[in-house]
Amino acid sequence: MAFDAAMLSVILAELRECVLGGKIEKVYQPEQDEIQLAIRAGGETRRLLINAGANNPRLGFTSTQKENPLSAPMFCMLLRKHLGGARLSHIEQPGFERVAILTFDTRDEMGFATQRCIIAEIMGKYSNLIFTDADRRILGVLRPVDFTTSRKRQVLPGMRYDMPPPQDKCSPLSVTEQDFFAAIAAADPTRPADKWITSICLGLSAAVAREIVYRATRYPDTPLRYCDAPRLWAAFDGVMRIVRGEDVPTPTIAIDGSRPVEYSFLALTQYGSDALHEYPDTGSLLDAFFGARDRDTRVKQRAADILHLLNAAEHRITKKLAIQREELADCAKGAEYKAEGDLITANLWQLSRGMKQATLTDYSGEPDGDGNYPTRTLTLDERLTPAQNAQRLYKRYNKAKVAEVELARQIALAECELTYLESVEDALRRAETDQDMAEIRDELHQAGYASRMKSGAPRKQKVPVAAQYRTDDGLRVLCGKNNIQNEYITHKLAGKNDYWFHAKDRPGSHVVLFRGEGEPTDRDFTQAAEIAAYHSGAADGQNVAVDYTLARYVKKPAGGKPGLVIYHTNWTAYVTPDPETVKRLRVKG
Repeated sequence: MAFDAAMLSVILAELRECVLGGKIEKVYQPEQDEIQLAIRAGGETRRLLINAGANNPRLGFTSTQKENPLSAPMFCMLLRKHLGGARLSHIEQPGFERVAILTFDTRDEMGFATQRCIIAEIMGKYSNLIFTDADRRILGVLRPVDFTTSRKRQVLPGMRYDMPPPQDKCSPLSVTEQDFFAAIAAADPTRPADKWITSICLGLSAAVAREIVYRATRYPDTPLRYCDAPRLWAAFDGVMRIVRGEDVPTPTIAIDGSRPVEYSFLALTQYGSDALHEYPDTGSLLDAFFGARDRDTRVKQRAADILHLLNAAEHRITKKLAIQREELADCAKGAEYKAEGDLITANLWQLSRGMKQATLTDYSGEPDGDGNYPTRTLTLDERLTPAQNAQRLYKRYNKAKVAEVELARQIALAECELTYLESVEDALRRAETDQDMAEIRDELHQAGYASRMKSGAPRKQKVPVAAQYRTDDGLRVLCGKNNIQNEYITHKLAGKNDYWFHAKDRPGSHVVLFRGEGEPTDRDFTQAAEIAAYHSGAADGQNVAVDYTLARYVKKPAGGKPGLVIYHTNWTAYVTPDPETVKRLRVKG
């Protein structure tokens, strides 16, 4: 779903209630297209996130703290210069557009009171952030737009800010009941009602339009001719009452299985009550919907070299495995070579050099009812003697026997390498910070992949920082986010009587449950197993098998890849990981 003007309007109302008049404590720019403003208001500090990226543009509160670059970008430095200690004095959404104007009271370089504005244009791939003075003169822009990019509208420092070109639609906030009925009467009755709503009303997404139609007709794609106009107006006006702030919004995500598919400021009843997950505010809704997407985007941007390496290695190993398995199947012919050699040796007396074929009686076979043994026709090399033909077949047999053993060993090694690469891919999906990425690069360097990866030189080792959790009964749990962290918590931090968890037969994290004073409770075991299942390749599964054992039984085999362990004494628990529970148990920081 697009971040529409209605959603923006609800979020801005929440901002006015929570941080209007608040003081800017800090400005961050953790991503190239995203800023975060730490605003102190009402005795607490909230983070306002403004993302102007093409993939997930949005504005709203967030509780996610991302790692910031060592040196702040120029746009971030500009905001820090002008907004340090400033107060948010005004929040505006002009013309029900997907544009938010945040006005701040501050002081200029001479100490005189002045105003500065952040203008957030949340418009899909055209999203942008513009920083202006009180007269809307542009001081800085996140993504400059010149004549080479757009001939209709340029956004450059020094220019005066102009709103995006208006659309030929009306604001839904200004639509009256009479206007609504008149527009229905003039519309094509065969047109789907949701398409009609989005064609005449500014700032409403397709999901909200379908919801209006569904609430009026119980079908989201009903044509206008089958819509009762008063009921359609009642549904439309009910949504607008939420946008105007007359009714309380219900931030909701619609889930398909375990995958979020839509979000909105109201309950999307078209998906059914079982598929809806409500949130207390829009900030937690946006964090839940975009958290995984942002992480995937960040991984693709910051770890392109690692992904390229892993994909190339997997392709190479898979191709080699196919060839080796085909050769291993050919080794099954070794017994046939030996049988033919034995048959020639037993019949040397009736063979001679120069024969191309020979039909011989095979006395090793089973006779028929008349006592006659089967015959076999063999192809011979006419240049060799019968004994040399037999020796040639014995050599093929011996070669196939040796190759079978070696191919089985090579196939096992290749399968282990594929499993290892899957574990690195899994860790890459869970990487949260630049240090996590650096540890994965170090790991690949240790595993011998540095020659095929940029920044392959080993860096100065830092102490790995694993994810930390606390069970509801107060026990500490550590979860490795990559194989370096897995080895550290399993072999360095875990005591011999602490419990170790890992998803069975799946790539995933090592999880250690520290016992503390006494024996963990059943809830401790269940929650630790859920953490292990959630941080594995079976995160979306049901009844995921998780092996657990005492840490003293977990060993690393000699010469094993990073993160590879063996264990023989264990129990198995079956859990269904709940993402909300796992996130709740996470210790911040």
